[in-house]
Amino acid sequence: MKTSLAMCIASACIGAFLTVGFIKYEAFSARSDAATTESSQQRSDPLPASQVGGGNLNWQQARQFSNEEKTNIAVYDSVSRSVVNIDTKANRGDVWMFGGGRMEEGSGSGWVLDKKGHIVTNFHVIEGSDLIAVTLSASDEPLPAQVVGSDPQNDIAILKVDAPADILHPIQLGNSNSLKVGQKIFAIGNPFGLERTMTVGIISSLGRSLRAENGRLIKNVIQIDAALNQGNSGGPLVDSNGTLIGMNTAIASLTGENTGVGFSVPANTIQRVIPQLLQFGEVRRATLGIDLFWKSERGIGIARVEQYGAAEQSGLRGLKVDRQFVRRGNQIFEKRSYDKDAADRILAIEGMPISSTDDLQEALDRHKPGERVELRVLREGKEILVPLTLGLER
Repeated sequence: MKTSLAMCIASACIGAFLTVGFIKYEAFSARSDAATTESSQQRSDPLPASQVGGGNLNWQQARQFSNEEKTNIAVYDSVSRSVVNIDTKANRGDVWMFGGGRMEEGSGSGWVLDKKGHIVTNFHVIEGSDLIAVTLSASDEPLPAQVVGSDPQNDIAILKVDAPADILHPIQLGNSNSLKVGQKIFAIGNPFGLERTMTVGIISSLGRSLRAENGRLIKNVIQIDAALNQGNSGGPLVDSNGTLIGMNTAIASLTGENTGVGFSVPANTIQRVIPQLLQFGEVRRATLGIDLFWKSERGIGIARVEQYGAAEQSGLRGLKVDRQFVRRGNQIFEKRSYDKDAADRILAIEGMPISSTDDLQEALDRHKPGERVELRVLREGKEILVPLTLGLER
């Protein structure tokens, strides 16, 4: 099911937010100090022991946490060291013209994948950056990071930092296919630059669809109500066991701030993409070798196949083009007409029904270049099966 939303991708500069925040913190601290001073002047003698902690001399030691609090604390203790802060800088404009260019700064979150120093984050967090720095939980010193690979279509990127293995704490990856609506979840990230902040919520819905910045549809996205704000992008979404079930990617907002509707790329999508990013630096996707499609009442129609591509080699047919040359005065014009009845319509791939290009993308994501698949095709009113060897998307 598709969701049409005004999305705010949460990775922006944060200086203004921090300034406001610090003013509030300082004002609160000043009021607290004043109240403490006044109180101490009015009461110079210590309270009797019987009045401390409601008569309980060991009230501090007797402090007990509820089971829910214990779970929250345990999750944070196990996951927070895996969360990193990502700062980026990008030079915009020509530094040699009109007084120089300008440096844009941004920030986001990420998490440690392995002991080799691989960090996972959102592609939009690091997109177009000239400098990327990663701050680990065990060190206040930012480390320079290099981009290992990226997948804009799923908003995933992998970075690499040179750090000792003993300060790298990989997060445990889980299975997002077993999630349930209403399940408790935890989001940890760096909203407004406030490092390793945890917010708690539930899974609001599953199977959402989200448009990436390049227009591709990301399917099976997790919708959550845990508070996400600018800087949360790329942070882990975990369950009550501290297992990663997603990566926080976007919020639905008109103001750029949390509205209780957030979205996370599911863990299974991330795990499917990671091996290719580590090996090739990109995701090598399968293709049918078809240039253009057109919407049909049944399936999707083939408008044009690529020359020497997989579709052409399998005998799939596009629109039949009828060219006529018409003279108008001293000029000759080409007039084209298209016969849709001659074109094949793709109904299914390996049994998966196809009714849109989004369905087609999802079906192809399940296969690799070079694999042989079977297409169910409508040709001249009859359904036929066409075997096809998938090509490599360029």
